[in-house]
Amino acid sequence: ELEKLGLRDDVDLHVYEIPVEYQTVQRLIPALWKKHSPQLVVHVGVSGMATTVTLEKCGHNVGYKGLDNCRFCPGSQCCVEGGPECIDSIIDMDTVCKRVSALELDVTVTISKDAGRYLCDFTYYTSLYQSCGRSAFVHVPPLGKPYTAEQLGRALQAIIEEMLDVLEHSDEKISCQHEH
Repeated sequence: ELEKLGLRDDVDLHVYEIPVEYQTVQRLIPALWKKHSPQLVVHVGVSGMATTVTLEKCGHNVGYKGLDNCRFCPGSQCCVEGGPECIDSIIDMDTVCKRVSALELDVTVTISKDAGRYLCDFTYYTSLYQSCGRSAFVHVPPLGKPYTAEQLGRALQAIIEEMLDVLEHSDEKISCQHEH
């Protein structure tokens, strides 16, 4: 839906479907960052428990015990051996949430600090680590529970445009303390 709607004219939108597989995530996320050198990557995942559009503030490195679609689980139960326990997005999610809520779209946007220790959180952490925090993750409820594809597409469009605006006007300097 977001591909149909697009973003601002000055934004190149690339949409990829990432399989629910730990090893694919570990290979694909760094490759996409290298290929596109984006200003920002926004991951979107479906959560059967979600009833709102949820902006995730951070990704977690450890606690991955659930088997993926290939029936695989990392032996270390972590994303990056020796990586920090938690990495925050440099995007101020509170500001994005307030701004999008003020647009009075017909969706509710909330904030979370726990993306769930499964492939969504694993993907988010991997991307945050790769990008020194220039990533975001948005959890959405399943289609029709309660939002339509059009509602979610419009919400994602507004969220990403606000994230880009916040990023462009951020005084925070991106510094990375780890090697890739």
